[in-house]
Amino acid sequence: MNSRLDQVLDAAYVTFTKHGVRRTTMEDIARAAGMSRAAVYQYVRNKDDAFLRLAERLHGQALAQAKEAAVAEVTAQDRVRGILGAKLDLFQKVVEDSPHASELIDTTDRLCGPTVQQFTKDLHDLLAEAFTAAGTTTVTPAQAADIAIALVLGLELTPDGAALLRPATEALIVGLTGRDTS
Repeated sequence: MNSRLDQVLDAAYVTFTKHGVRRTTMEDIARAAGMSRAAVYQYVRNKDDAFLRLAERLHGQALAQAKEAAVAEVTAQDRVRGILGAKLDLFQKVVEDSPHASELIDTTDRLCGPTVQQFTKDLHDLLAEAFTAAGTTTVTPAQAADIAIALVLGLELTPDGAALLRPATEALIVGLTGRDTS
């Protein structure tokens, strides 16, 4: 990715987390980037474009992390935990940075909703593959992926969700495969 575009997107993230998307102006982004407004327009069309590109970058990075976990030579539990951890890490980073930043991970947002939905679908596909390899016994791999996504959504709402990811994943794998993971 272009380093100047990264600079603009980093600045957009700073301003969006500080002011929220609605209250952020292109001037705010330019100031945070240390660039003129005209220079910022060379990399993004407008504030909405900066927001969308930022959401795409964040979700792209998390998806890359999930894909690495999906092909790692580890146990099924560790593979599933790695995939779910990518989503949980993204959620925690964004929410910890600012309540305004949660707009970047909102499935219903008019701009980035499709990006978030595609990210979730891609995670679902990775999880279904992991469950196919693990051999689910009680549900189909696709259903196991649905359950895993529901699990991580629940962990996102739990104050100590990151600490619970390991035991939750272990319980999930044991319950869906009928095999102890230890």
